[in-house]
Amino acid sequence: MKDEAVALKLTKAVLGAFLVAGWSGNALAADQPSEDKLQVQPLLDLRLRYENVDQPTLDANGLTLRLRAGAEAKLGHFSFLAEVEGTAALVNNYNAFPFPLPGEDQWRPQYSVIADPENAELNRLQLQYKTGSNSVTLGRQRINLDDQRWVGSVGWRQNEQTFDAVRGEAKLGPVAADLTYAIKQRTIFGADAGPRTAFDGHFIFAGLSSKVGPIQGKLFAYLLDYDEDFFLANSSQSYGLTLSTAVPITGKTKLSLRASYARQSDYAQNPFDYATDYWSLEAGTALAGFAVAGGWEKLGSDKGRGLQTPMATLHKFNGWADLFLTTPTNGLEDAYVSVSRKFDGVKFLPGLNATVVFHQFDSDVGNIEYGTEWDASLGFKISRVAILAKYADYGAKGFGVDTRKFWLQAEWAF
Repeated sequence: MKDEAVALKLTKAVLGAFLVAGWSGNALAADQPSEDKLQVQPLLDLRLRYENVDQPTLDANGLTLRLRAGAEAKLGHFSFLAEVEGTAALVNNYNAFPFPLPGEDQWRPQYSVIADPENAELNRLQLQYKTGSNSVTLGRQRINLDDQRWVGSVGWRQNEQTFDAVRGEAKLGPVAADLTYAIKQRTIFGADAGPRTAFDGHFIFAGLSSKVGPIQGKLFAYLLDYDEDFFLANSSQSYGLTLSTAVPITGKTKLSLRASYARQSDYAQNPFDYATDYWSLEAGTALAGFAVAGGWEKLGSDKGRGLQTPMATLHKFNGWADLFLTTPTNGLEDAYVSVSRKFDGVKFLPGLNATVVFHQFDSDVGNIEYGTEWDASLGFKISRVAILAKYADYGAKGFGVDTRKFWLQAEWAF
């Protein structure tokens, strides 16, 4: 499906099916607004964050302030959203880019990386038509699919990842369908990142999900065809399945189970010939007021090429120290355990919650022990301000270097 015309035809055909199935006569009439009144909702988000990085030969300190502002106007089934985003560095003793950019002021290789460059940009500009469970969204938009393992907005970083795309979502009886065709991936690195500001290409995200008895399942496909020569190795096709369920144990206590498998191989102009597997298994339950979970994730390797997910919200996976944003050539296995708790009885700290996570990292091939990591977080709210403290401690053995990171963040959203 390399050719753009083929991808466009597929997109039009599927979106056309969505329109016929989801928005025909009765469905549209049942969802007709009682009045066509223009509603405008302001969008405002302010986030202040301090980040410290401690490594054997490098360190970094950054204090950044991110502002997002915009508005969404709704009229009947239509909505129009526009949003700008700006990040300022109040303390900039850090390297904003994990790749060389000679001559760029924010490339400071004497410091460790904190990937929050100073930046001002148009973050989102989209038009949407929505009726019931069916919608089409056109323009620059935020896309978070499932747990964001394959496609996400990278919301942890100050500058958000967005996509220039058309996305259709529809409920067809018991089946939910989701199809996106994107032509640009706008990265978190902002306007001064040179060729890594945004990646052009032809990208298709497709999913079909349904529930059968107690089991929720989803079939998915991600076809990534990049245009930039230096990024062609990330062109891939991934097809997979995710299953989840909850099994009663005693009383109201349940065991949550989730499993995912995918097969990834080279695609389009990728110069590498490889095919490898992705596995994710997780179980969790409540125990004595704590939420306890354990899991195992494998990003396989074949012919010296590790499985990659270049559009994911990568900070959510494989440790908060971010040592594995790019999968090593020998692949990655991550066995982890997490314990968290919400403290509802603390009146002067509403929303108080704490989490501790341990990771054991190993290679998929070669029997290499990469290292271990401890992560911890504490969050609460003061009025409308969300406070978050996080810490990550990666102990290197066969990969990377010892890395400790600390964050203190305050966020206010209107």
